[in-house]
Formats: sequence, structure tokens, C-alpha cells
Amino acid sequence: MTAQDSATPHTPIAVGGGTLLAALGVTAFSLTFPSTVWGLESFGPWSLVAVRSVLAALIAGAFLLALRVPVPERRHWGGLAVVCGGVVLGFPLLTTLALETSTTSHAAVVIGLLPLTTAAFAAVRTGRRPSRTFWLAALAGAAVVIAFAVQQSGGALSAADLYLFGALVVCAAGYTEGGRLAGVMPGWQVVGWALIGCLPLSVGGAAVALAFEPVRLTGHGVAGLVWVAAGSTFFGLYVWYRGMAAIGIPKASQLQLAQPVLTLVWSVLLLGEHLTPAAPVAAVAVLVCIAVTQRAGT
Repeated sequence: MTAQDSATPHTPIAVGGGTLLAALGVTAFSLTFPSTVWGLESFGPWSLVAVRSVLAALIAGAFLLALRVPVPERRHWGGLAVVCGGVVLGFPLLTTLALETSTTSHAAVVIGLLPLTTAAFAAVRTGRRPSRTFWLAALAGAAVVIAFAVQQSGGALSAADLYLFGALVVCAAGYTEGGRLAGVMPGWQVVGWALIGCLPLSVGGAAVALAFEPVRLTGHGVAGLVWVAAGSTFFGLYVWYRGMAAIGIPKASQLQLAQPVLTLVWSVLLLGEHLTPAAPVAAVAVLVCIAVTQRAGT
């Protein structure tokens, strides 16, 4: 049996089921930043990202082996490499580095641009031309986030902001390719093979990082690591890609509107952060801009 034989005929999901899966993915992702902050109590940023990738790859590998899933065809590995570089390694590393000096509420507002960035990448990838209204709303949303970041950072973009903007780009590319691949193979296989593809680099990175960064295990630190590995990286990506394949990237990105708001809530409940007045205002403004882009379509 070829990879195509096992991938193409996977059981279709109804729109309602796809919406539920995508919503579960958004919920899982909304906990990523607070969990990362917890994880940084025990691990350095490079160690945390490398170890979470290794653990997630081991979980994925166990499922792939147990179900005897064949290796994907060569033509799919280019897209899987984009998922690996953007979602498995790039986004976690850049956001973890940002969260060393940024609050989760600040990061949540900046990353709130992700649906917009993903929609732009999807438009380019599919060859569609978004309307003028789409681009005006997208630029307005970007302007809101940049103004918020500058205001919160004391008049200039901080290093954390630059990490977050970089994370937006690589994650949007990974989401777009992952959503495309989830149309030809089950979403969990997209995630699983991307994680396996990253495993040699993750293992090498973990060995080097753990040798240089001290480890101080705490309850919060271990819980944060477990969640970002099993919850965000594996489960979250699995249900997100599966749901996105069922309802499409534009509709799935609408659900992601709730992610920054949920993260703001978790930052208060789990981390005890105090929100600045600008954070919820900027978050709502970004949501309005994204809602306009959704109505404008491509």
C-alpha cells in the first residue's frame, strides 16, 4: 500500500465536526503561551523547544508505528518541511524567546494577527487575488499591532516584538502548507510526519541545549512542558489541521479570532498577569480588522 492509498480515502468529516475540531485546536493553542511561561521556570528557551519537539515526535511516532502508516510520497515532503520549519520549530522557538521578556498578554495581541497572515499566505499559495478591502483591513490590523507593540515597548519595537513578528510569518506558512496537506492525508499524519522529520534536529538540539542551559524541575515547569509537547504541538495541531481540511482555511481562521482573547483570559487566571488597558482594546481592534477581511473574502 502506498502513502497515497492510505492518505486519500480518510474518513470525511461533516462541517459541524470540522468546526468543533478546529475550535478544540484554537483552545489548545490559546494555552500555549501560559504553558510556555510555566515551562521556562524549569528549562531554558532552547531546551524547552527542543525537548517539547522530541516528546511530541515520540508520541506521533508511536501512533504512526502502531497503525503501520506508510511513509508519505516524496512529493509531499517539501510541504512537510515547511510545516516542520514553521510550526514545529520556528514558531515555538521564536515565541519562547519572546516570552523571556514579554508578557503573554502582549504576545497574544501581536500573534492575534496570525489569521490575517495565514489568509494572506493562503491567497498567495492558491494564486487567488484578495480584494482591496481585504488588504486595507489587513494593513489596518498590522498598523494596530505595530502601534500597540511600540506603545507597550516605550517608543520602539523590542527584540521580543521582532521575534513575534517573525513567528507570525513562519507559522502562517506552516499553517497554509499543513492545511493543504491535510486535504490529501489525515491531519494527524501531517503533524506526525513533520515531527518525525524534525526529530534528528530536535534530538541534537536538545542534547546541546541541555548541556548549556540549567534545568530546575518544578511542578509548573513539568506541566508546561507536557502541555506544549502533547497538548499544543501534537493534539492541537492534529485537530486544527483536521478541522481546517474539513471547513477550509478561511472559515478556520475565523475561529482563530478567539485565540488572543482566550490567551488574555489564561494569562490572568493562570499567571496572575495584570492587563494594561491597551491590551484588550488592541485585541478587539485586531479582531474587527480580521472580521472585515473574512467578509471581504479573496
